[in-house]
Amino acid sequence: MLRLLLRGSCARSSERKMAAERLFNRPVCVQVRCPGCEERRLNVRVNIELLSISNPVHKKDLAVRLTDDTDPFFLYNLVISEEDFQSLKSQQGLLVDFSAFPQKFIDLLQQCIQEQNKDIPRFLLQLVSSASVLDHTPVSLNVVETNPFKHLTHLSLKFLPGNDAEIKKFLASCLKCLKEDKLMLEEKLRKTEEDLTRQLSYTQQSLSERNRELDKLKHEWTSHTTALTNKHTQELTNEKERALQAQAQYQQQHEQQKKELENVHQKSIQQLQNRLSELEVINKDLTERRYKGDSTVRELKAKLSGIEDECQRAKQEVLSLRRENSTLDAECHEKEKLINQLQTRVAVLEQEIKDKDQLVIRTKEVLDATQEQKVILEESTEKKHSHIEKLEATIKSLSAELLKANEIIKKLQGDLKTLMSKLKLKNTVTIQQEKLLAEKEERLQKEQRELQEVGQSLRMKEQEVCKLQEQLETTMQKLEESKQLLKTNENVITWLNKQLNEIQMTKKLETSASAHAGVRTAISPHGMHERPSFPSSGISHPVSPLYAFQNFTEPAHTKTISSQPPGPKIQLNTQLPKMNRCSDVQTVTATSHPANKENGGNLGLDSKYFKRKDDSIPLRGLSQNTLNSEYLKPYLPPKATPSPKAAATPASAYFPG
Repeated sequence: MLRLLLRGSCARSSERKMAAERLFNRPVCVQVRCPGCEERRLNVRVNIELLSISNPVHKKDLAVRLTDDTDPFFLYNLVISEEDFQSLKSQQGLLVDFSAFPQKFIDLLQQCIQEQNKDIPRFLLQLVSSASVLDHTPVSLNVVETNPFKHLTHLSLKFLPGNDAEIKKFLASCLKCLKEDKLMLEEKLRKTEEDLTRQLSYTQQSLSERNRELDKLKHEWTSHTTALTNKHTQELTNEKERALQAQAQYQQQHEQQKKELENVHQKSIQQLQNRLSELEVINKDLTERRYKGDSTVRELKAKLSGIEDECQRAKQEVLSLRRENSTLDAECHEKEKLINQLQTRVAVLEQEIKDKDQLVIRTKEVLDATQEQKVILEESTEKKHSHIEKLEATIKSLSAELLKANEIIKKLQGDLKTLMSKLKLKNTVTIQQEKLLAEKEERLQKEQRELQEVGQSLRMKEQEVCKLQEQLETTMQKLEESKQLLKTNENVITWLNKQLNEIQMTKKLETSASAHAGVRTAISPHGMHERPSFPSSGISHPVSPLYAFQNFTEPAHTKTISSQPPGPKIQLNTQLPKMNRCSDVQTVTATSHPANKENGGNLGLDSKYFKRKDDSIPLRGLSQNTLNSEYLKPYLPPKATPSPKAAATPASAYFPG
């Protein structure tokens, strides 16, 4: 390996002129290897300079210097000229020229610096010495790359230790650099002191100006907040008065409507009571006629024994005729049922369309009125919200400015603490200023608390306004529900009237069909007794004494329930009890049949008699059980029991349809 001799910079400076260009100057971790000693790590500063020599011939040399910041006598030098580099290149097989060699060497050093903190670095610097201690002996600096196979030495440079003159020169240059750094630092310190004094005076002036501005803003803010509070209190009082007036108006309207409905309900009760007295008179007449029918039945029973022989002969004819009659009656009844169902469906649909049109018109009017009120309230609330947002924005801007002022004050306090040793005379002034600032900060906190209290009072008042609006909405909903209940009750009453009219029409048709049948249907095919005859009503069928009321009224009731059209059904008021609804329907059906049988006329009640309210008293006196038990007990004979044959006869024998 080539040994490169150290060339003293002191001797050369007298012979030639040099210009040094520093390329690299950084501390690097180096692995020191000495024979007979353990390996250790050492931080060595590597300084690479490019020396250009212009006298007598223009040349360039590469100077590398190794020093230790902790040991001033640690110095190793190496100077490589172009001729030395050619021999180094041929010995170590380098592929770069002298001009590119410094940069490549610096790149290797950078890679070593990057890998020095790892446990197993890939690139490392080795400082190898032949002596047991690094003491004025030549050393070689090796750049080694480790891989799984072997250690590759990329570059090996031999350094010579510096002699006394070189060490003295190096220490002198270090001392010179330290003095220059000291002068630079002193000058910087002086400039910073001047700048800080200027900044302090400027900040004191700005602080006084800011204090004046803050006092002005406080005065303006207090006046503004008082004006706003007065304005909001006036607006809230006006809104409360309006809401109270509206509530009083709604209460008066509700009471008037309630009185009107009570009057109408009392009138309907009186009319129904009158109707009930009339029906009781009719019931008494019917009981008298029933007793007359019973006497005729007894007479006809005597004749029945003689007619039984003829009945057996006529059975075959009756069976054939009965079959034909049943088929014809079934077809006729089916067609009549279809016609009645279609008619009722059409009437119900027309009535529903009319009611819905009226309902739509009313709801539109109510919606228009409510929307106008809603628009007015929304406009007022939007104005208030915009005003509140403006106030909040001003508060935020003031708080931001105050925060900035506080930050500036904190910075100034920190700077003042560092300069307290030199500014003892100004301590009294700064302490007074800090006290003033603390008092102003307390005032600001008090004002912020007052602002928060004002905001909370505004929110409470807004909540009261919202509650009043909700009360108005609930009253409107209650009014709409009462209107809907009235409409549903009217629809139910009209539907019941139509059902009564249909039942009366079917009864008329049945009586006419039974009158035309005549003697054909008078004799039962199973040897039953004759039906009772009602000469006043046009019915000539003989009936047993108990069957006339026990078995005759029940089919009429069941027919009213089963003959409802399959079309849209109208439900009764869901708020009423179920027992009241059932009893009311029974009273209507039970009281309408006897009058229709007797007179054959249309006795359907008007819709005003059936108007029902929540506080009405249901009529339970005319139910089916009372007709069979209470009203008939005084008129029945004590030993009148139905015959087993009459009790066993089904209802279809007397009513084939």
